[in-house]
Amino acid sequence: MIRSHLITRSVALVVAAAWLFGAASNARAQDDTGTTAAPEGVTAAPAAAAAAPADAAAQAPASTPKPAIEIYGTAMLDMGFQQEQNNPDWFDVLRPTKLPSFEHEFGQDGNTFAGFRQSRMGVKTTTPSTLGDVKTTFEFELFGVGDDAGQTAFRLRNVYGELGHFLAGQTDSPFMDGSTFPNSIEYWGPNGMVFFRNVQFRYTPLQGDNELVFAAERPGASGDAGIFADRIALQNVQGHFPAPDVSTHFRATRGWGHVQLAAIWREIEWDDLLPEDQFDLSGRGTGWGVNTTSNVKFGKDTLHLGAVYGEGIENYMNDAPVDVGVRRNFLNPRTPVVGELLPVLGLMAFYDRTWSEKWTSSAGYSRERISMTDGQKPSDFRLGQYALGNLLYNPVDNVMVGGEFQWGRRDNNSDGFSAADYRVQFSFRYNFLYKVGGQP
Repeated sequence: MIRSHLITRSVALVVAAAWLFGAASNARAQDDTGTTAAPEGVTAAPAAAAAAPADAAAQAPASTPKPAIEIYGTAMLDMGFQQEQNNPDWFDVLRPTKLPSFEHEFGQDGNTFAGFRQSRMGVKTTTPSTLGDVKTTFEFELFGVGDDAGQTAFRLRNVYGELGHFLAGQTDSPFMDGSTFPNSIEYWGPNGMVFFRNVQFRYTPLQGDNELVFAAERPGASGDAGIFADRIALQNVQGHFPAPDVSTHFRATRGWGHVQLAAIWREIEWDDLLPEDQFDLSGRGTGWGVNTTSNVKFGKDTLHLGAVYGEGIENYMNDAPVDVGVRRNFLNPRTPVVGELLPVLGLMAFYDRTWSEKWTSSAGYSRERISMTDGQKPSDFRLGQYALGNLLYNPVDNVMVGGEFQWGRRDNNSDGFSAADYRVQFSFRYNFLYKVGGQP
């Protein structure tokens, strides 16, 4: 209830601000044009007499840029049918990691789903300054995750400010390439791609067709004790992150599309909180990853490609379990198990097709494979696959309706179990955009 009131108040404040800016803009409309209609019965002066000399216009001072505010968003409804089953907290998305790890883990097969959690709203501002434009973005959606998984709840997407070559706040990690996300209506997207919005401080020394980015990002990771999870000693091991994650990418954009090479380095430690017992389970590891992505244009069509590999980077993947697993080390009685960063390989290829001004499609495939340790449970996630195909119709600008077929599959570590899911989804999306101010 409290969260609902907060969302309502936030939206109300944004709408009120937009109304005030709109009213001010309308009040200035005649001043902006510089002309008004002649009263009834009064003959307007000849155009030649009213026109200013050409040389006087040339000597007029340049217009001063004005602050601008842009309010935008999407209202979206998703409805569909799932032939199999998955974790009910993720009822309206297809995530291979959330498919069952054993037969009928989540009840009986076949579910109808509906929701508007993809709906979102955002505000962007631009304020001129002596150092250039100060830009800010505040954007949220209604897709609950974490403690709010399965709920329609306020979730921040982007909150950041920019000035020149510097950015601070939460937005896409430089390790990811959001432009490779296909034109699909399934919310979560390809499991084999890097997709993570993170808190960061970013420096972009090169901007434009050749872009170079460096960032210090908020660290974080997750671990799984596997078959030793019930041991008291392992239950008192806690993650520790002494340094920020460091990420970078170089992107070359040309007429045919772009190619991007990204990398990340992360320091992950885990501390044994029971130093007085017989075990010492503390440890550390250096996570790293390389992500290569590209968009290739074929007329109005686009081919999206991506390949990523690394160790201990699951936190940055779109749909992956944990960064750290355990490995047996029984020859050492002081440290009988050790933590190990898990290698991951992700691949994706999708093709966006434009049939006409109103009809588009997207189709493609993605996969993700985790290299497991000998301490992981037989039922742990090892391999995920994801595919879709759709047909979307845009009857007018800012309106879309379409249908999509989706398929996903999960393979367990070593017990031979696998689970697949088939879905049909229909979505209706309405976009809006309102801008006030800016360049006269």
